[in-house]
Amino acid sequence: MNFISPPYLHAETSVRRVMNRVMLALLPGIVVYTALVGVAIIVQILLACFFALLFEGLFQKLRGRSLASLQDGSALVTACLIALTFPPLSPWWLTVLGVFFAIVIAKQLYGGLGQNPFNPAMIAFAVCIVAFPALMSQWPAQGLYLPLSQQMEVIFGVSPRIDALTAATPLDAIKTALKMDSFTGSIQELLKSQSLYGTFAGRGWEWVTTAYLVGGLFLVQRRVITWQVPVAFLASMTVISLICWLVDPTRFSDPLFHLFSGGTMLGAFFIATDPVSGCATPTGKLIFGGGAGLLAYLIRVFGGFPDGIAFSILMMNICAPLIDVYTQPAIFGMRRGGKKKEREHE
Repeated sequence: MNFISPPYLHAETSVRRVMNRVMLALLPGIVVYTALVGVAIIVQILLACFFALLFEGLFQKLRGRSLASLQDGSALVTACLIALTFPPLSPWWLTVLGVFFAIVIAKQLYGGLGQNPFNPAMIAFAVCIVAFPALMSQWPAQGLYLPLSQQMEVIFGVSPRIDALTAATPLDAIKTALKMDSFTGSIQELLKSQSLYGTFAGRGWEWVTTAYLVGGLFLVQRRVITWQVPVAFLASMTVISLICWLVDPTRFSDPLFHLFSGGTMLGAFFIATDPVSGCATPTGKLIFGGGAGLLAYLIRVFGGFPDGIAFSILMMNICAPLIDVYTQPAIFGMRRGGKKKEREHE
C-alpha cells in the first residue's frame, strides 16, 4: 500500500546556520566597537571564544557526548556576548571566569543546549558584576586610545592597572551624581560638563548601539528572530523613560538617551530574543520583551547597578514558563484551558 505524504514545507535551517547569522549580525557592532576602543575588544572576543570551546568540549567529553556540538556555534555566540558586555580592558581571568559560569554552570550542568532556563551570557555578567563590581565598572576613559602593547599589558596583568585608563560610563555618571546632594543641574548639563555626551547618548557608544540596531534589524529581516521581543522591549523602555522625563526633565534622561546607551540594543535584539530561555508564544514574547524593558529601566534608574539589562532578562527568564502556559493558543476544537468546544446548533 502506497502512502502519499502531505506537502510539508521544510525550512533549510539549523542551529549552526542560525548562530552563524547571529555572529554576522554582531559584526557591525564589533567593527564600530573596535574603532572606538582599539584591538582590546577583539582580544577579549578571541579569549572568550577559545575558553568557551574548551569548556564545552571538556564537559561534553565528561558527559560522554559527541564533540559535534562544538560546531553548532552556540558556544561562540555566548562567548561573543560575554566579551561585548564586559569592559574591554577587563583582566583576562575575569573574562575566563565569566565564560566558565556561562558554559559550565548555566548551560552544561542543566543538560546542554536547549535545556538551560537562564541566558548563559547574562548569568556570567550578573555573577561577575556582583562579585567584582569595581573591575566590571572600569571602562576606557573618553578619548583614550591605547596602543596594542599597552592594552595587552592591562588585560594580561603585565603592568599594574592605572586608574587614569578608565572612567565611568554615562549611565554610571548619572547614577552617581543623582546620589550626591550637591547635584542641582540637569542630566544633560552633567554629561556635557564631563564630555560624556555625544549627539544623542554617550559619546562614541551611541554609534556602537546603532550598529547593534542595524544587526538586529538584519536578524528580524532574515527571520532569525521575531519582531515581538525587541519591539516590546524598546517600546516599554521608551514609554517609561518618556513619562519620567516629562515629569522631571532635570532628573531623568530623555528616551533617546536610554535607547542608545548601555546594552539596550544588544539586549533587545541579541539577548532577550534567546529562544531557549525566553517565551515561545507570540503573546508571551510581547509580555517577555515588555517586562524586560520595563525592569531594565527601573534597575538602571532606581537600582544599585548602572545598567539593568542582565538582571531584567534573568528575572523574565524565571517568568517565561508561566507566561507561556497562560498565553498558549487554544488547540483547534478546544477552548483555552483544554475544554472541548460544545457544538453549536442552529
